[in-house]
Amino acid sequence: MGASLRKYLVAGLLVWLPLAITIWVLAQVLDVVNGVFGSLLTALALVMPGAWRAGILGLQHVPGLGLVILAGGLLATGVFVANIFGQWLLTQWDRLMSHIPIVKSIYSSVKQVSDTLFSSSGNAFREAVLVQYPRAGSWTIAFVTGTPSGEVACHLEQEHVSLYVPTTPNPTSGFFLIMPRADVKPLHMTVDEALKYIISMGTVAPLPHPGEPDLAVEGNRNLQG
Repeated sequence: MGASLRKYLVAGLLVWLPLAITIWVLAQVLDVVNGVFGSLLTALALVMPGAWRAGILGLQHVPGLGLVILAGGLLATGVFVANIFGQWLLTQWDRLMSHIPIVKSIYSSVKQVSDTLFSSSGNAFREAVLVQYPRAGSWTIAFVTGTPSGEVACHLEQEHVSLYVPTTPNPTSGFFLIMPRADVKPLHMTVDEALKYIISMGTVAPLPHPGEPDLAVEGNRNLQG
């Protein structure tokens, strides 16, 4: 009876736990967005005529309005900077930010990283690979972030790649490695599949892709042979 009860409890937990965590994460994101939106409305109400303040502050209580406005603002900004005038204005803004002490170091660093990660022409985090880390014979999954350049590249004789090795179960922290391309084994799995594999500590393994040999079947054949 006790074993059956425990089995049913675990089965119920497996059903509700992913949904509960998803709702919690979305709620946290929504709280952050609503907090920023509320602060902006408060600041706007201070500079508006008194007759408008009550209506502006009342927008804080509209559920999800901050998220809708944020999405609309991002979309409008993307459309604006896609034309020639928007590109010129963005260049002037970057030039202004690069001349402000302290701010320029933070802004330029974040902009360089974001341009590298989200650029459609970049290769950062678009390839999952298998590497030996932290010692020979111990394998882990890493993501290719590019190739070494500058002074670092001058000290490397053969072709190397820059890698990010995420930690489990929190992939937002990890290690930066520079390894020879010959020591890196490409994987057919997508970045999303690799992240699921890492976060789940190897319990959610991606299925073999079409045309990819099933290594488990090949291993069994070798043992039988």
